[in-house]
Amino acid sequence: MGGASRPGLSTQLPGTWELISRIDVTASGERRAEPSLGDDPIAVLIYDRSGHFAAQFMKRDRSAAAADGPPGASNNSRAVGGYDAYFGTYTVDDTQGTVTQRLVGALSKENVGHVLTRAMTVEGDALTIELQTTSSQGEAVTRTLRWKRVG
Repeated sequence: MGGASRPGLSTQLPGTWELISRIDVTASGERRAEPSLGDDPIAVLIYDRSGHFAAQFMKRDRSAAAADGPPGASNNSRAVGGYDAYFGTYTVDDTQGTVTQRLVGALSKENVGHVLTRAMTVEGDALTIELQTTSSQGEAVTRTLRWKRVG
């Protein structure tokens, strides 16, 4: 049974993506709220074909003061005042299904220079990103972000 092979992540990833959901779950399956951006942030993620990316996240309701994200969270950047933003370069490992991002600029100065690797899958116009990080209380969580392609 022949058939065309599926395009690799490096072919499918470039574009502009809008966040649908961002969920943190503990090893025991309990959902954890993330106070710095809330349970339903607004976000955009852009990957171009020349290896550059930009990401911006905002707490949907910024009418009340937002807690800053925890400094030094494992494998993650830090939100400030209900907002997080960073940009830089990226490379794709099609075999592993991962994207490694090098942060050239970031809202939180301690994130500049960080290298973050994410497991990603693209199916049609849907992007899923999974990563291991820590909650605001320092607990290990798996964060799953679901995105839809814009345009």
